[in-house]
Amino acid sequence: MTCFISGGAKNGKSTLAQNLAVTLSRNGPRYYVATMIPVDAEDRARIRRHVADRAGLGFETIECGRDILSCLNRVDRTGTFLVDSATALLQNALFPPEKNYEMDLEAAGRCADELIAFVRSVGNAVVVSDYLYSDAVHYDPSTEAYRRCLAKIDRRLAQVCDTVVEMSAGIPILYKGAMPL
Repeated sequence: MTCFISGGAKNGKSTLAQNLAVTLSRNGPRYYVATMIPVDAEDRARIRRHVADRAGLGFETIECGRDILSCLNRVDRTGTFLVDSATALLQNALFPPEKNYEMDLEAAGRCADELIAFVRSVGNAVVVSDYLYSDAVHYDPSTEAYRRCLAKIDRRLAQVCDTVVEMSAGIPILYKGAMPL
């Protein structure tokens, strides 16, 4: 089964994703694919909170900030994978250090293709993304481009995933499929 979860910050996406992954995995292997590449103290604190939140849930953490398909070489593909998050994965692809962090718009398409190939090649997948498109603020061109790229990835994931959920104020809103909880 494949699940796509989107929503605003601090709305319960990660908690729901963890619960879904635990349920889907039964007693099989479960992997947490950590996509954030920390750049500051705030990122490191967020990572510590996520690690603490999933303590005791039986996840093996796989650090994979780029080229998500590369992590499949070292895992049991029949397992259950929680990818947190498509948002960070896109950020890492769009602003690569080897290009002096200049925006690589072609990377967005590759990122989407890799995520779709990933969810199609594992036993179960739960992918988390951030809903960044509902405010009326006009941002600088690179931020707007980033938001458009993430929206395209989210739409593509929603098309291929069995279940699509938006978290809003801690409440799951089911748009497609069924919740396996």
